[in-house]
Amino acid sequence: MRMILASTNRGKFQEMKEQLLPYGIDLIFGGDLPSPPYVEETGATYEENAFLKARAWASSAKVPALADDSGLEVDALGGAPGVHSARVVPGKDSARTEWLLEAIKDADDRSARFVCSIAVVFPDGRSPLAVTEYCAGRIAASPAGESGFGYDPVFIPDGYEKTFSELGVDIKNTISHRAKAVKSIAEMLRPVIE
Repeated sequence: MRMILASTNRGKFQEMKEQLLPYGIDLIFGGDLPSPPYVEETGATYEENAFLKARAWASSAKVPALADDSGLEVDALGGAPGVHSARVVPGKDSARTEWLLEAIKDADDRSARFVCSIAVVFPDGRSPLAVTEYCAGRIAASPAGESGFGYDPVFIPDGYEKTFSELGVDIKNTISHRAKAVKSIAEMLRPVIE
């Protein structure tokens, strides 16, 4: 089954394409569309934002669309940045990482969790699908590692002593919030594909 990723984030695309191939899903990169739809993420939850994106892209591309919305919830910040994780401050990922480390520099509790909601919308009107998964961990004192994107250089998943960026894509693609959500949505899609 061909499906478009409702995103122009190549890092997400590379992670998800590899994970979906064994399920018979050929993921197309949304950034390759001549005029990708702009979707304002006005939802109050990750799932609402994922559905906003999936609906717009399914309508535009005329193929099933898979969208995710994810974020980092930090206990010392009352769950922030949450759904605003990608836009809590303008600029690059490094600017958001600096903002986070500054915001919790005096916090004793550095626990956090990544959250990922994935929605799939079909242009032919079939019932949409959605799933939400989590990855618990804590925030490192300083960035470490070269791989990944977003807050990966400062997030240490439970059971490990290294950040996602240090652990590398092979481990991240097994234990992350997005990896779990991709696997769950792929299982939900199995009856549609067969």
